[in-house]
Amino acid sequence: MDMCNLAGGKVDGDEVSDLTKTYPIVEIFNSVQGEGIHAGKSSIFIRFGGCNLRCEWCDTEFDEWQEMSVLDILSEVMQWQTKRIIFTGGEPALQNLWPLSTCLRRRGYHIAIESNGTIELDKGLVDWVCISPKDQLYPNVSIKQRTGDELKVVYCGQELSMYDDLRIGFKHLLLQPCYMESESVEWNGRNAAHTEALVKENPEWRLSLQTHKWMGVD
Repeated sequence: MDMCNLAGGKVDGDEVSDLTKTYPIVEIFNSVQGEGIHAGKSSIFIRFGGCNLRCEWCDTEFDEWQEMSVLDILSEVMQWQTKRIIFTGGEPALQNLWPLSTCLRRRGYHIAIESNGTIELDKGLVDWVCISPKDQLYPNVSIKQRTGDELKVVYCGQELSMYDDLRIGFKHLLLQPCYMESESVEWNGRNAAHTEALVKENPEWRLSLQTHKWMGVD
């Protein structure tokens, strides 16, 4: 079958240069969003290879990928019913996302991005911005993307006051307990309990849990 047909046919405005643009893709899959404001919603995750940080709790293999064109990606995502796309990684903002974003939007997709915030995003690139800063691990790495929809902080003992300036630019503030496979069950349990206590003491923050891990899904 012709790849253009798999990608929903040629849509008005499509540029050949956009459709043939390639990206380092680790995986593309349909699941439910497991954390944050949109937890529980069916979403298509496009995971990009490569990252400019190396967080000790990261559970993602982002150093191995295959090059996929926009046409390849469209043919994958259009097999599922949901119109919600999440760019994740790795660090998706390392890529020029305009060609992919443009082609997806022409086909009616809502696009969110999950980023560490170290690279400023172009205005209008996506519909929903979730920034998860890692300055608790990298205090000398500045956060360039200082506005967005969600500020999702992974809590591992740092002071919440370090986000007093950054949080001003975000609509939703989320605090998520760090889960460390290298730590004991007791350590992870204490950290989760401490995170919950912090949310009760700071009601402007909302507790975020990785429900997909409880469910055993991606």
